[in-house]
Amino acid sequence: MPHSNTERLMAYWRQRRGDRRLPRRSDIDPTGFARLASSAFLAGLERDGDLKFRLAGEEVIELHGRPLAGRSLSSLWTPGHRGRVLKLAHLASRAAQPLVILAAAAGWDGAEARLEVLIAPLAGPDGAADRFLGLYQLTSGGHPAPLGPLVVIGADASAISGRAPLRLAAVDGLRIA
Repeated sequence: MPHSNTERLMAYWRQRRGDRRLPRRSDIDPTGFARLASSAFLAGLERDGDLKFRLAGEEVIELHGRPLAGRSLSSLWTPGHRGRVLKLAHLASRAAQPLVILAAAAGWDGAEARLEVLIAPLAGPDGAADRFLGLYQLTSGGHPAPLGPLVVIGADASAISGRAPLRLAAVDGLRIA
């Protein structure tokens, strides 16, 4: 289950979408999620399929220890995870649903930080998804800025897969489902 802040931004995205397939990027107003704006970002889809930061909130910049405008979002992930992040973003775009990536990274002190990275597609003037509204939400590890390269731990793809998330069940300590 995503963090309450991640849920808030997803609820804002859904409210702005209304009955359409995707909200338009012109529908997004940071005053609608002012409490989260410092942890939010906007990324654009490039012709080569990469995502580049257009805007990044102060906390996102601080977590990476450098300005992010114009920088590739995938470059912040370890080389082995860059393609997976882009694939997940494109999957969210095709499904017209937000996606939460569970990530980890080592902080400056070597301690691991865990976070959720929300990626929610937005439609451009022609109706095609060409931007992503995003959010960084630390879930453990305090505020160990700057972070090293991110790794994918998992993704909450239940919204885009069309299936309910799996639930585990146990009886007397034995997993049965």
